[in-house]
Amino acid sequence: MTGAIEQGTSHTRGSGHLLHFLVRLPRPMERVWPLLATREGLAEWFTEADVLQPRLDGVVALRGLGAGRITAWDVDRIAEYTVEGAGRLRFHLERDGEDGCALRFTHEFRGEVESEQRWRERFERLIGLLEQPSGTPPGLMT
Repeated sequence: MTGAIEQGTSHTRGSGHLLHFLVRLPRPMERVWPLLATREGLAEWFTEADVLQPRLDGVVALRGLGAGRITAWDVDRIAEYTVEGAGRLRFHLERDGEDGCALRFTHEFRGEVESEQRWRERFERLIGLLEQPSGTPPGLMT
């Protein structure tokens, strides 16, 4: 299985924006989860996490975006970060066949801080990391 980014959707209501993506990933949830829910993993493809307390209501600080709280946390499935100034970022993993998983991503924000194209580029980096050989340890995936 290779990764694929399905067409994202974008909705705007006033100054509020909602982006949705469905990203099909070529690895099982157990392999993807650390890339979404650890400081080291997020740094590999998205941004540095200066602080990440992996639990519901834990503190999160994403470099270049801001600080906030973890507003949803279901180990191996859901990580949701609500960051002041950057809005709500939700990563929801689901099984997709024997060897893959699907990432349902939502970004809810105000203003013009993000774009569909920037998220598409990030997800391309994530897929590239996951398409490397299974034995590649985290931190050596660059």
